[in-house]
Amino acid sequence: MKLEVFNINTVDNFTLDDRELSTSMYLTDSYVNKSLEVNESSSDFVYSNQFQDEPFVVFLVILKCLIMLFIILAAIFGNLLVIVSVMRHRKLRVITNYFVVSLAFADMLVAIWAMCFNFSVEITNGKWLFGYFMCDVWNSLDVYFSTASILHLCCISVDRYYAIVQPLDYPLIMTTGKLGIMLAVVWCSPALVSFLPIFMGWYTTQDHMDFRKRFPKVCSFTVNKVYAVISSSVSFWIPGVIMLYMYYRIYVEADRQERMLYRSKVAALLLDKHLQINGIMGEVMRERQSIQMQPMASSKMKRERKAARTLGIIMSAFLACWLPFFLWYIITALCGPSCPSPPPVVAAVFWVGYFNSALNPLIYAYFNRDFRAAFRKTLDSCCRLSSCFLPQSTHRVRLVSLRYSLTRTPTTTMRITIRRGRSVEM
Repeated sequence: MKLEVFNINTVDNFTLDDRELSTSMYLTDSYVNKSLEVNESSSDFVYSNQFQDEPFVVFLVILKCLIMLFIILAAIFGNLLVIVSVMRHRKLRVITNYFVVSLAFADMLVAIWAMCFNFSVEITNGKWLFGYFMCDVWNSLDVYFSTASILHLCCISVDRYYAIVQPLDYPLIMTTGKLGIMLAVVWCSPALVSFLPIFMGWYTTQDHMDFRKRFPKVCSFTVNKVYAVISSSVSFWIPGVIMLYMYYRIYVEADRQERMLYRSKVAALLLDKHLQINGIMGEVMRERQSIQMQPMASSKMKRERKAARTLGIIMSAFLACWLPFFLWYIITALCGPSCPSPPPVVAAVFWVGYFNSALNPLIYAYFNRDFRAAFRKTLDSCCRLSSCFLPQSTHRVRLVSLRYSLTRTPTTTMRITIRRGRSVEM
């Protein structure tokens, strides 16, 4: 199918293949219902939806916008909570958590710069409102921060590998200097596959450059095969293989330690049984095992099982979010125009990948007991701070499902809990 597009100011017409539109990354409504039209008031090429007044389509658009807004807000505030919690609590200021804080900062920038621009394209039916130059800026920032986020996940896997597999050598391996070098590489290397090739025009073909000049209000990101292979390898495939290998080694080590503990426990029980039969030191050995071996073994095995379960969640979330996008990315780039992608599919793989930035605070922070306690304290401080801005005049507050009790500590601090059905004078 080919669309004939006419320019009002000149009688020239261009022939536009719909496959060029369907492979654009940021056209998100069904390309079957889209056509390029001429805006008679501004002589601009815009998109229109032939069925935009149907109630079901309106419902889908509203639902899509709500889901995208939820992902954006969850990514911004979730990662901001991680950063603030580490800044406020000295106990969390360890080398491992510096990677987590840097990851949270990268994910927050993904939400601010990549998701927000993408959301603006979604709600304008694929129309780019910010000009030709800002299109390159957006594409560069999108690639840069998404790559930085994935590289942070790779660094965290390396850090946890040394912490679990080589715990005695970990303080010597992960020093402050090496931490700084790893973070510098993570933040600088994505520029080599984002800003440099995009602004130099190395990422795409000459036909696509001509298309962008003709239609500046379409911000598409069509890449050539060489750039697709290099950028996907740096952004996903190489870090993904490293993460899989590191977490596999961690899982093997955790399983080995658990089996060793189980064997030592069984051996100790057999030895105790043998000593009891022979009447030698049975009571002494039994007391020592009950005091030392059993609690240590059970607690250690619980920690290893929890670590293995957390690793499974980490890798499952990472692969579920990013694998569909990079499979689509490399397949469409290598296949070319013969593999058109419906814009709803493109939007789905993009936002599922973005969703990983909202999941990372939950996975890497909430599963940690110290982070959970820090989150509660930070949120409690925010609630107390917000209550300071409430009016100080006397008023009555009806409290239905809470508890009330008033106790005064030896200092001037007052602690208030709320009791069912009471009214509180403030």
